[in-house]
Amino acid sequence: MLRSCISGFLAGAIGLVSVTHAAGQPVCRPALGFKQVRFSPMQPPTMARTWTAVVSVDASRCAANSSGHFDIVFSQLKETAPDTEFRERFVWQAPAVAVGVDLSADEAVVGYWVDNIAPCPCGR
Repeated sequence: MLRSCISGFLAGAIGLVSVTHAAGQPVCRPALGFKQVRFSPMQPPTMARTWTAVVSVDASRCAANSSGHFDIVFSQLKETAPDTEFRERFVWQAPAVAVGVDLSADEAVVGYWVDNIAPCPCGR
């Protein structure tokens, strides 16, 4: 019994030290912004469109050649169903990245924002 208590205590102490060490590391994230947001013309025969944007990436806080993922959350209107929100995951890399989402003929994007930007190693 004493042996299992000591083992549990040691495992907990090691875990606590690991978490404390990780929590002490600085966290950096790039700054992302939208540029050149467009809808393509409707494409026959489906009349689908593509929403595209260039996302600028200011990774000056990050180590050189960093990259990571981020989400764009879309607020979507649909003619034949309730309005919804959905998200798409993309990869960021400085200085910019082109992104796009295909939409059916009865869908439109009325809002969009960046979410869940992955941290990067901080520059030195």
